[in-house]
Amino acid sequence: MAIVITTLSIFIITGVVWVLNKALPFKVCPICAGVSGTWLWILIGMFTNQLSVIDYQLPAAILMGGSIVGIAYTLDKSLPLGRSPLLWKIVFIPAGFVAVYSLISFLWLAFFSIAVVLVLILFGFLRRPKYKNKEKDNSRAKELEKKMEEECC
Repeated sequence: MAIVITTLSIFIITGVVWVLNKALPFKVCPICAGVSGTWLWILIGMFTNQLSVIDYQLPAAILMGGSIVGIAYTLDKSLPLGRSPLLWKIVFIPAGFVAVYSLISFLWLAFFSIAVVLVLILFGFLRRPKYKNKEKDNSRAKELEKKMEEECC
């Protein structure tokens, strides 16, 4: 029964956010909101003993893992030129899974510790590299322009 309630929750929250997106000045991914909103209320329900941990821990863990992968793939679009998306995912996703495990197991110290590590990883990867030689930076841009002209039209 927990999986039915979980699935219905995803559909309902997704639908509500989809409707709200028409009025909001900013856009929110409806399915992302549906998934994360669902695991959030499940986690709160388990923490406050309103929901059975045995029944809801697995659905929450699945949804939380999906959120970690979704965050990694969304942020990989923001990586500066020259940063490896594969390395980003190899570092971020397993660390995120440890954070999720800690959170769902109510291991608060472990969760907050890994959360700090995740923030440091995030800043490390999203920080723009500093080029000492501006000519080198310009030559890369010119090389890309030339390649685009050759391949296009």
